[in-house]
This record gives sequence, C-alpha cells and structure tokens, in this order.
Amino acid sequence: MAKPKILHSGIRDVIFGENVKIIEPVNIYECSIGDNTFIGPFVEIQKGVKIGADCKIQSHAFICELVTIGDNCFISHGAMFINDTFKVGRPAGGKRELWKSTKIGNNVSIGTNATILPVTITDNVVIGAGSVVTKDITESGIYAGNPAKKIRNLGDGQ
Repeated sequence: MAKPKILHSGIRDVIFGENVKIIEPVNIYECSIGDNTFIGPFVEIQKGVKIGADCKIQSHAFICELVTIGDNCFISHGAMFINDTFKVGRPAGGKRELWKSTKIGNNVSIGTNATILPVTITDNVVIGAGSVVTKDITESGIYAGNPAKKIRNLGDGQ
C-alpha cells in the first residue's frame, strides 16, 4: 500500500501589518495583510494576495493568487475568489498566463458563499450572499444574484 505525500498547511512568508489577528487553522503564504485585519479559521490566502487595513476575512474564505483587497473590507464565510476562467475548456493548471486578476476597492462587503470571478469592484459596494460576480462593478451600491446585478443604491433602506 502506497503512502501519500503529506503537505502541511500553516502561515509562511507573510508580510503582516500591526495588530493582525488570525484564528488557526489557516493556510496563508507569500502574501501581505494590512494593519488591524482579522483572519478567521479555515481560510486560505495564496501567494501574492494583498489585503488592506481594517479588513475582516471570515471562516472558510478562499482568496487565490492575483487578488487585491482594499481597506475596510468584509469577506464573509465561504466567499470564493476565482482566477482561472477555464478559458481553454479545462483548468489552466500551471499556465499562469491564462489566469486573471481581481481588484476589490475600499469599503466592500462580500456576503456568505459569494463567488467572485476575475473582476474589478469599485469602492462602497455590498455583494449579497450567494451572489456570483461575473462582470466589473463600476458603480457603488448593493448587488445580488447570479449573475450579480445592482438592486439598489447604498442608503436606500428598504
């Protein structure tokens, strides 16, 4: 019977700001995390990711390579970021040139189990739980659905 090669998760080669709090277990490597940011358990943050100051990343979130998140952002439980759009009909694998980047502005909240494809999201946006963001969001507001569409302006209290 063959034995598997066991790799260990953990925290490796991370640039931390001041007062960062992390609840283990996590898999965080070769990224940067800004001041006063909280990282919940069972989170993976991959190589090259940049997370700003005063953010909260809840449990089970997955933030892949080529993602930048601004300041004062909230990433809820189970949110997933995607950098491979399967452009050639299958996973790109090691062909990083096929991957695409994602940029999240400041003051953005991303709801539970939302999926964020390679897009740019402007400042002051709320993404509803379970939404799938497939296109750039260039206007502040509240977005929900699959694909995510603007449902109202911020402060329209309904």
